[in-house]
Amino acid sequence: MTTPEFRPTHVIPRDGLSAWETPDSSRPAVPLDALLPVQLIERAGDWGRALCANGWSAWVDARLLIAVPQVPPAAGSPLTRTADPRPLLARVEEALSGYRSAAEDLAAGRLDGQAFRGRTQGQRIGVVVDGESLWLYDGEHERWVYCDGTRLSTYATGQGPAAVSEPVREEAPVGREPTRVVTYDEDGRRG
Repeated sequence: MTTPEFRPTHVIPRDGLSAWETPDSSRPAVPLDALLPVQLIERAGDWGRALCANGWSAWVDARLLIAVPQVPPAAGSPLTRTADPRPLLARVEEALSGYRSAAEDLAAGRLDGQAFRGRTQGQRIGVVVDGESLWLYDGEHERWVYCDGTRLSTYATGQGPAAVSEPVREEAPVGREPTRVVTYDEDGRRG
């Protein structure tokens, strides 16, 4: 049953998403189903507390949540820094230009193999363009992002959520119980 004030802000990715009781990967909860609508109600670093329509909440890797489109920004309003694809596109162009320059120097004999490896060491570039859709590898944050031309959203990441540097105070949303894990015995009765 959906609570009346529930307004989804995100959906769970296509492959589902691991969930935790607290922003601590050592205390797992039940994983969340693919494409489940959730409301992101709290952030703590990479972690986010996702509220489900039935009032249950759990901590997830918030970077992997898929944003639900909201009312578009007013015409002429600036893009937010985290959503603006231009800085990441500029970093990708710079890295590709540096690699191309090193490859040209290697081909022309101005560099040997060891010097080429030294100049290109640590560079990570990933770009897939399919019409208006663009996937970029963000090496600074070690994640793939999707761009529709106007904004970026995390598509995949190779790391789990980072540990929270300061304790997170658990508070239940007004009128709701705190998050808890419900278990069932082999006969299907609540434990």
